[in-house]
Amino acid sequence: MKPIRLIRGFLTVGVWTLASRILGFVRDIVFAAYLGAGPMAEAFVVAFSLPNMFRRFFAEGAFNMAFVPQFSKRVEAGEDARSFAEQAMSLLATALVLLSVLATIFMPALVMAMASGFAGDERFDLAVDYGRIAFPYIFFISLAALFSGVLNATGRFAAAAAAPVLLNIILVAAMVIGARSGIEIGRALVWGVPLAGIAQLALVWYAAAQAGFALRIRRPRLTPEMKRLAILAAPAALAGGVVQVNLLVGRQVASFFEGSIQYLNLADRLYQLPLGVVAIAIGVVLLPDLSRRLRAGDEAGGRHGFNRAAEFALFLTLPCAVALVVIPEPLISTLFQRGAFTPEDARATALAVAVYGLGLPAFVLQKVLQPLFYAREDTRAPFRYALVAMGVNAVLAIGLAPFVGYIAAAVATTTAGWAMMVLLWAGSRRMGAAVALDDRLRRRIWRIVLASAGLGVALWLGDRALQPVFALSRPLALAILVLGGSAVYFIISHLLDAFRFSDLRGAMRRG
Repeated sequence: MKPIRLIRGFLTVGVWTLASRILGFVRDIVFAAYLGAGPMAEAFVVAFSLPNMFRRFFAEGAFNMAFVPQFSKRVEAGEDARSFAEQAMSLLATALVLLSVLATIFMPALVMAMASGFAGDERFDLAVDYGRIAFPYIFFISLAALFSGVLNATGRFAAAAAAPVLLNIILVAAMVIGARSGIEIGRALVWGVPLAGIAQLALVWYAAAQAGFALRIRRPRLTPEMKRLAILAAPAALAGGVVQVNLLVGRQVASFFEGSIQYLNLADRLYQLPLGVVAIAIGVVLLPDLSRRLRAGDEAGGRHGFNRAAEFALFLTLPCAVALVVIPEPLISTLFQRGAFTPEDARATALAVAVYGLGLPAFVLQKVLQPLFYAREDTRAPFRYALVAMGVNAVLAIGLAPFVGYIAAAVATTTAGWAMMVLLWAGSRRMGAAVALDDRLRRRIWRIVLASAGLGVALWLGDRALQPVFALSRPLALAILVLGGSAVYFIISHLLDAFRFSDLRGAMRRG
């Protein structure tokens, strides 16, 4: 993939991911308005978190990180990539069926492991009930992740990036239908989860079939190729899902503070917007591209792609982090403060948003650095780094909780994110010139930082100047603040040459 097409791939995935995240906000706004931060809301968050957490391990965090480089190299070399993908799909499907059966049987233990603070109140039984309905989602979404990997490895990004849009549409529809028909909203919502998984799998299966990869389930066999895949996937399971493991620890701590799981959930959703749009787009596009370049011996091209990915990530992420830290309360109150979600809930959520915002650059840079290891089929180093980061997270979350309450979980997640990023950066230095920073990135980093600082000042002043407007219309005031701040950032960036608009126009024009 040419460097300019690499950026185009980032934009394709980023635009679809942005659409999904915006619809995700609509989903969360409806969710908060109907259920607030009450028992039903917290039970659903825990139940839905279980298949998502295991998905990070079995699909996106582990299986695909091992599968995509090997599949990409087979495509590049003209080998039988389809047969390899079918074997991998059969092995994954078998593991997922077994996991789903075991999870259904032991759901009370899983809920206790996720949120032991629920024990003894109505949230526990609700979470167990909801968990058994929602967990089969992992089967459909994990197979969808494999088909997405096939599409991404062949340079087709749109369908895989668009699939999450279906999840948000179906869940919003489930809540609205439940409310209008008199069905318990939490139950209508949780039944929408496996239905959304089926829809997502159908979309990417069709797209893969159109691309010549209409994969069929085979009898699973542990061939030498599959053994190698499993060996590579095992350590990547922890490394790729470290954020999920840290969030698990955070939810366990938060479960002892009423309403806090919902506060952290909504805060997580807000910082996941830039994380998804930028970091996931880069990770999805960069990993197969680096794998192909390494197979072809193109170290210079790999270095250029890595540097442009880092530059693109920093340019879009740092201002988002500044906004989350400087104006979290206007963001949360405008988005969620209505219906059952009170001003006190909004203030508690805003504090978590600010803390997560401090860690956003680290979370994004992890997504840029991890493909450097996975493209070389090195899953062990990220595994070791993840262990250290998990230790940092657990010590801080548990140790600080008696003193600062639920916010300890956010502090721990952010600190662990920075620890992981530093370890990945240090480990990547051993890869030599292929991942060295080029002159263009070195020149632009400090300019991006200065432009982001200017944005922070503009947002702080704008928030105070717009208080009378906030009192009349929060959406109008927030729109003025965000649009004005964005204009300030782009103007400063252009004046400082932190980023050239011609870079973006060229990426959209050429392919």
